[in-house]
Amino acid sequence: MEGQPIIVKKVKKVVHGGHHGGSWKVAYADFVTAMMAFFLLMWLVTMVSPEKRAGVSYYFKHFNVFDKSGLSFVQSHMTLKVSPMDNQTFGKVEIDEEGTEIEVQRRKAFEEALKQEIESRLSDVKDQILVNLFENGVRVEIVEKTSSAMFPLGSAVMTENGKRILSVLTRVIQEGNRKIAIEGHTDALAYARTDYSNWELSTERASAARKELERNGFPPHRLMRVTGFADTQPLIVDNPNDPRNRRISILIFDEPKSVRVVSPADIAAPKP
Repeated sequence: MEGQPIIVKKVKKVVHGGHHGGSWKVAYADFVTAMMAFFLLMWLVTMVSPEKRAGVSYYFKHFNVFDKSGLSFVQSHMTLKVSPMDNQTFGKVEIDEEGTEIEVQRRKAFEEALKQEIESRLSDVKDQILVNLFENGVRVEIVEKTSSAMFPLGSAVMTENGKRILSVLTRVIQEGNRKIAIEGHTDALAYARTDYSNWELSTERASAARKELERNGFPPHRLMRVTGFADTQPLIVDNPNDPRNRRISILIFDEPKSVRVVSPADIAAPKP
């Protein structure tokens, strides 16, 4: 076999997938981490008592970045317990004195007290004063009919009858520490003047109600807002021109709750 050339065969190893062959492992690790976090969260939720969950719900429902880190609704009777861990608070709010069910009962009791006061002191206009519950308190609506309850047609000057109604309501709503909001509403009838509209009229009527409440002794710091809605929120939806759409709404919010801030360890610890 002398004289024959020597043949050298080179074998090239082929790696399937290139340098991306292990990327699925990273995605899988992220998925497993996310699932661990999810099940940990579910476990923490089941370990927290209903009272604590109600406190968390209440806190985030009323969070307001413009009013002292969202504690404006609970500030007056609030006691804070700071965690010893680095002396930090973690934003977990617990209701100390009452739970959601008790708050609903208080709301209904306050509604009944308002209705009884209206029945005894304002019996002649009780059919023009509507009292009902909403999620965070009690709403009182003073509506117009064919006869004026608070304002003459097209005017923001309050009648003596309107002043009497607000005087009676002030006695009830100024007790405790409830905050209120005042809303003015009109019907859909166009205002006679071209430089003045239902927007100005509803806002001025709401402001007139505010001044009368404060004149009767209602603390100004418990007033949250005064708003005019013109005819955008009719009470009688099927008939925007109905005189009952002309009304003053007073929203009376629930009393602030006593709360305390606790540490994550307190949240995770099972209730004995």
